[in-house]
Amino acid sequence: MKTEKQKMLSGELYYSADLELAKERQAAKKLLFEFNNANPEDLERRVQILRQLLKVKGKVHIESPFYCDYGYNITLGDNFYANHGCIILDVNKVIIGDNVMFAPYVQIYSATHPTDPQVRVSGLELGKPITIGDNVWIGGGAIICPGVTIGDNTTIGAGSVVVKDIPANVVAAGNPCKIIKKL
Repeated sequence: MKTEKQKMLSGELYYSADLELAKERQAAKKLLFEFNNANPEDLERRVQILRQLLKVKGKVHIESPFYCDYGYNITLGDNFYANHGCIILDVNKVIIGDNVMFAPYVQIYSATHPTDPQVRVSGLELGKPITIGDNVWIGGGAIICPGVTIGDNTTIGAGSVVVKDIPANVVAAGNPCKIIKKL
């Protein structure tokens, strides 16, 4: 029998109200509160908190406020930057490559809900992994939906809603996000 956490991480329907998951979200909220309220000049402490919360592979800079669900499902490559208001709902893996920049209010949603209303009202939900390659820039207010992969060297325009995979070496924008230029 799988735990709700195991179901969550494998992309199966699970109950987010599970006690273990609730405790882990609460632990993340405590670290996020500390990070979001830390002195902006105390960069060492801010990075230390991020390293407790996330899987950080190198240099990282995230502006406050920053929000996530668990933190432990987020892997950040070297030289990652997120501007103010970043939200990463990490009920499944969110893997972000090297040299990635997020403009303000980028939203990464690995969490989703059943489209069948009978299943949805039961309280079950699920998540799908998200992968963002190396050298990617995501414009302000963009939303990256569950299960999406964005290839290396790609730019996502501001305000885009990315519902399908975007290949490497393109500029894409819009709602829904579509390729507008190949590099």
